[in-house]
Amino acid sequence: MPNLSLPKNPRIAIAGSVNSSARVLRKLIEHNMNVQWVLGLDPAVSKNVSGFNDLGPIAESASLDFSYFQKLNDDWILQGIKDREIDLFFVIGLSQLVRKDLLDAPKVSCIGYHPTHLPKGRGRAAIAWIIMEKVNAAASFFLLDEGTDSGHIIAQKPTKLDGTEYPQEVIDKIMVSIDEAMDEVLPDMKEGILAYQEQDETQASYLGKRAPSDGYLDFELPAVDLQRLIRAVSHPLPGGITFLGDKEIKVWRAEVWNSEDIVGVPGRIVKLLENSFVVCTGDKHLEIIDWEGVELSELIEGQKLGINWVVLYRKLFVNG
Repeated sequence: MPNLSLPKNPRIAIAGSVNSSARVLRKLIEHNMNVQWVLGLDPAVSKNVSGFNDLGPIAESASLDFSYFQKLNDDWILQGIKDREIDLFFVIGLSQLVRKDLLDAPKVSCIGYHPTHLPKGRGRAAIAWIIMEKVNAAASFFLLDEGTDSGHIIAQKPTKLDGTEYPQEVIDKIMVSIDEAMDEVLPDMKEGILAYQEQDETQASYLGKRAPSDGYLDFELPAVDLQRLIRAVSHPLPGGITFLGDKEIKVWRAEVWNSEDIVGVPGRIVKLLENSFVVCTGDKHLEIIDWEGVELSELIEGQKLGINWVVLYRKLFVNG
């Protein structure tokens, strides 16, 4: 594998906003890397950031130079990278694209991270797509370029899943892969060695954007597909969405239910249990285990769940 020209004990900066950012920062500290600057997303703009993690307390506990930011591409960050003579700039867990002059600001390179086995699965909403079994999970670290997750790989560790995980469980397992990747690459990096491997563009694939509306539950679908979708959009994502009349219900956890052979109409509640309820689907039944929006005491066997387009229209177009 080719190597980048890198000084021993390179000067490092890191910017981030989520759990993967914190995990990498802790590994940099653990390996006593030469961290010159830590940039954390300002909590004031973190409302829509799934899995937000404030890097401030971690940096403070290690007595590292720390700054909050709202926009990574602000000129003061570019100048700060140059003034601190940063060799490697880790940009981990940010959806903001890095502008060209910031990419070029470190003396050696910017380093990015993606939770799929690149070159497969470049792009957005990786955790949901992983659970939907469209791409494999991994901790992939690469040299940032102007493409989408397309830079040369410097470390990559696959993540083994069993197909039953919810998002936080997937994230937790990928965190272990991050540790393994960092434990492998950081000692060499400290000695001035940074090997890389080009991505095979013929194997590249891309993940499309997902929105909360992609979690609407169509009970005409098979139970196994609905359960997979609910897993894919559960905490810390927006949840599976259905309605009982005008009331929106967010479904966080469900299981395929095979206890009884009940014939029913897809979407209708066919059985109330002690702490859950069962809904008929396109083939079998789905036990709703964790949800919010209605109390179990409000439910009656025979009620029908589904998408209330009138409520959604008001929500999207009338109430803004």
